[in-house]
Formats: sequence, structure tokens, C-alpha cells
Amino acid sequence: HNFKRSIMSNTNTTVKQLADIELSPTLEGLVKDAKELYQSRFSESSNDKSNREAYVSVAPGRVNLIGEHVDYTGGFVLPLAIEYCTVVYGTGKVVVVDENDDASLTSTCHIVSTKSSSTKETCTLTPMSKPPSSHDGNWTNYVLGVVAQYLPDLPTNAVLEMSIAISGNVPLGSGLSSSASLEVAVGTFVESLLGSSQAYSSSEDASNPEKYPKVRALRCQKAENVWCHSPCGIMDQYVSSAASQGALLLIDCTSFEFTKVYMKDKPDEKEEDKPVLVVTNSNVCHDIAGGEYPVRVAQCKTATTTLQSEFGGEEKIPSLRYATVEQVEEAKDKFPDEISYKRAKHVVTENERTLQCKDALEKGDWDQVGQFMNESHTSMKEDYEVSCEEIDILVELAQNHEGVYGSRLTGGGFGGCTVTLVKQSCSQGLMGYLKEQYKIKTNKECVCFETTASDGARLLAMDTMGENR
Repeated sequence: HNFKRSIMSNTNTTVKQLADIELSPTLEGLVKDAKELYQSRFSESSNDKSNREAYVSVAPGRVNLIGEHVDYTGGFVLPLAIEYCTVVYGTGKVVVVDENDDASLTSTCHIVSTKSSSTKETCTLTPMSKPPSSHDGNWTNYVLGVVAQYLPDLPTNAVLEMSIAISGNVPLGSGLSSSASLEVAVGTFVESLLGSSQAYSSSEDASNPEKYPKVRALRCQKAENVWCHSPCGIMDQYVSSAASQGALLLIDCTSFEFTKVYMKDKPDEKEEDKPVLVVTNSNVCHDIAGGEYPVRVAQCKTATTTLQSEFGGEEKIPSLRYATVEQVEEAKDKFPDEISYKRAKHVVTENERTLQCKDALEKGDWDQVGQFMNESHTSMKEDYEVSCEEIDILVELAQNHEGVYGSRLTGGGFGGCTVTLVKQSCSQGLMGYLKEQYKIKTNKECVCFETTASDGARLLAMDTMGENR
């Protein structure tokens, strides 16, 4: 291409320089890894005078307290962002070119990751680019799929050029949303190159910055649905995009609106009796784009069709979110098989539990929150059938431990993690007990950590190339 010397700059002047901000030791390490990888793999780009300003974006993983496998049927979920995250460090520019044919407007992404630091991927996109026809297992599709969502925001006859290095510590296949963390971090990075006003120029919410986290989440969800052939709901991308320190998010997956939920601070409660969340990784991994996940999505559609035929059609029950427990029980014999009934039963009871759990959190009724968590796990195990032996062992061990209010599977299932609400004074003892007993019972190692509700995606800093933090 014959590029004109017309480079659009980001006018976001409030972003601090990387050298001027304080980071947690873990986040500082991830930024350092990404920056060093960028410098080692893109040395030519880093010496380019027009590319000397790098951007650093970050987006967290998440743990879902309750509301599992209901987001893709329009239900209610109650997740929180965690400190585990993905960092994108890189440079880029928007360039206006001498082309007026969409097929010739080629944007270029150079990508490296600490997960495979010896490999540099170079990918191209045009407005005519099509997603892969099937899930081919190429992780760069998560990146390309996101970038593709922003191409309509580019000015006329413009292309995007970017070189990025990615680091992260969200365990892959753990049910803590490593894919959403990656997608949202990439989306946030692209927005930093375009500037927020340009990055959302094609959206109907372009004039409302408060809606940008939602738009970003929807774009990242579409990227995973279409480019990675994973029929996920909106929860993972939404909480990674919109979370804030100290708050869970009650997300309505039909309206795509959310409410911040705070765990009640009870002044008369002893510090050691205050609850904390412990996440335990079973180290049994799953691939959300394959296997049973798409099967559950299809089974929910079958259940929805049955309820629609019994209770007034699509107008009355557009999705399972609108069905009641009473309707599911009344139509029990009308479902084509017991499986469809059980899937519907899980969804409608889980939505009820999630809304009630939100109220209990705000009242500080930890026993009630724990009961909802335990009931949720039973439903996931028996009605939705997405648990497994290792997860059930971890949940049972936790539920019977001193100081534990409740414990359940979190995430897509078939492995991954559990989340446990436990008295602060009992947290360390619980984690030691789980590691010891899990090893005895399964001959596998589990990893435990305490977590609090963390910030969502953000442009962390700018970095002048050649400067060391």
C-alpha cells in the first residue's frame, strides 16, 4: 500500500506514564514480561520514531458467585472481577491510505504472547474478512475477532496497524474466563489507539460514554461467538469490561444492564468473622468451545420451545429467563425428554437463587448466601450435569469445613474452579485442608487463593519506548 502521512493520534491526555504509576507486584510483573517480550520481538517497530508511544491495557478474569449457565438464556448472573488478568503492551496507529476498495483496506496485527514467546503471528483483516468456518483451535482468533469488531469505527479509507505483546496469569481452562480477559484487554488496547470517541463511532451508544463498557463487552462476546465458535453468553466479557473495585455485578443478560452489589459491612461483626471468597482450581481443564457446552445451549433451546408451546408462545416466553418454576413443573410431562426438563429446572431455579442471593449479600445474611451457593451446586450437579468428580470432592470438603457458609462449582464446568464463602478466620485453614485432602482423594494438586472484587478493564498507562520502569 502507498500510505499517506496521515496518522491519527489518541487525544486521551489523562493517561499517566508507566514510570509514574504504582502497580501491585503481580501486575508489575505481568507488565514487565509483556514489555520485555515486545522489545525482544518487535525491535524494528520499537525503533520507529512514529511508534515510540506504547499503550498498556489490562482486563481481569472473573469468578461467578452464583448464576451459572443462565447468561445465554437471558438470565441473571452475579460475578466479580478478580486480580488475575491479561496485559496487552504494544504500539499501533490508524493510517489513511490511497485505496477506496474495501477488499484492499488491509489492517495488520503482529501478535506475540508469553505463552508461546518464540512464535510471532502476523494476521491481516479487511472489511471483507470472514471468520473461520469452524473452531480451529488457533488462539489468535480471539484477538482477530475483537479487532474485527472495531473496523467499522475506522475513518474512511483507513487501516489499523498494531504490534502487541500479551502476558497474563488467568489459568487456562480454569473457568475463570481467560478468553474473556484476553478479548477485553485487546478491545481496550484498540480503543486506546483510536481514542474513545472514534472507537465507538459506529455504535448507537457513541454519545454515551457510560455505555462503552457494555458495548465493548458485546463486541468481545460476538468475537468469541463468531470467530471462535463458542456460544458463550455475555457474563464473562461484561464483568471483565465493567467491574469496579469492591463490587459484584448483578447483570441482567436480557437488558444488558447491571447493578453494583456490595457485601454489607456490619459494624458489630468481628473482623475474623467477616466472610471472604476462596477460589480453588481443581487443575482439571475444559475447553468451553467444545464438548458439552454447546450441547447445553441446544438443550435449553429445546426446553424453551416446549414452554413456549404450552404458555403462549414466544411473546410470553422469549427465553427461559421468563419462565417460572411453576410453569416448568406444570409442563414436566410435555418436555420431549427428562433432560430438557432438568435443564429448564436448573435455569429457572438458578435465576431465583441469584436474585435472592443479591438481597442476602446486601443484608449481610451470610448463612443465606451460603445456602443459595450450596443449592446452586446441587442443581449444577444433578439438573444441569456439568460438574465432575474432582469438583464434587472439593465442594463437599469445603461445605463440611469449619467456618464455611457455602461452596459451589463456578464457571463452565467439567473441571475448573470452585468458589467458597468462608469466615476470614477460617480461610487459611480451609485452603490448607483442601490442598491436603484433594491430593489424598484424587492424587492431583489444587491451587487455592483468596480474592476480592477487583477493577475491570482499563488503559493502565502509556509508555515512552526506550524507558525502563
